[in-house]
Amino acid sequence: MTPNIEYNIVGETTQVVEIALRKNQLVRAEPGAMLYMEEGIEMLIGSGAGVLSGFKRMVTGDAFFITSFINKSAHEKKHLALSAPYSGKIMMIDLKLFGGTILCQKDSFLCSASSVEIKMEWTRKIGSGFFGGEGFVLQRLSGEGFVFLQAGGTLLERDLKEGETLQIDTGSLVAMQPTIKFEVQFVGGFKNILFGGEGLFLTKLTGPGKLFLQSVPFSRMVDRITMASLSSKNKK
Repeated sequence: MTPNIEYNIVGETTQVVEIALRKNQLVRAEPGAMLYMEEGIEMLIGSGAGVLSGFKRMVTGDAFFITSFINKSAHEKKHLALSAPYSGKIMMIDLKLFGGTILCQKDSFLCSASSVEIKMEWTRKIGSGFFGGEGFVLQRLSGEGFVFLQAGGTLLERDLKEGETLQIDTGSLVAMQPTIKFEVQFVGGFKNILFGGEGLFLTKLTGPGKLFLQSVPFSRMVDRITMASLSSKNKK
C-alpha cells in the first residue's frame, strides 16, 4: 500500500485538511486536531513509537499520546478533517523530496502517514531546548509519505546556501532540513533585553538547506493573550 495520502486543503486564513482514507489506511495526528470523521473510521490512542517516546513528549510540553485514525469500512473511502487550533496555513511535505527526514517544531506537527516515524530531536546544547525564548524543541519526522505541518499567519520559505546564515525569532521556525545547523544565541545588551521586545534569545541557522517560517507563532499569541490578561487584571 502506498504511504501517500489523498487530501484536500480547504480555506484561506484558517485552513482545514480533508483526508480520504482507503480501507485499512491509517494516519497519525496531534491530539485534538480532529474536526470530523465519517462513520467507518476508528480513532485509536497510543504513544506512537513506544512509552519512552511518549514520556519524551511529556517532558517537552507535548501530550503523551498520539491519535491515529484508521478506515475500518468494508470497501469505500472514508473522510476525516483535521485543523490547527489557530489561524494560519497547513503545508504538505513529501518526505522523499527532503531525503526522508525533516525537523519541525513540536507545535508545527499536525498529522502524517503511518509510515512516518515521529521522534523527539534533542539539541546538542541542552540549554537551547529550555532557554530559547518560547522553547526550541524539535521533532524528527522520518520515513516515506506525506507530512502535514501547521503554521501561524503567513508561511515563508527560504533556501540557505552553504555557509549562509539567518537569525530568526526562535518560535518562528516551522520546519527545516536536517542539513541546517542551528544555534540558540543570547541577545546581549541591557537596552536590547529591556526594550527590544524580541526576547532574550535568537536562533542562528546556517545552511545549506530549506526552511519554513511562520509570521505568527502560536507561542507569541499565547504571550500576547497572557500579557493582555495580566494588564486587564491590574487595571481592576
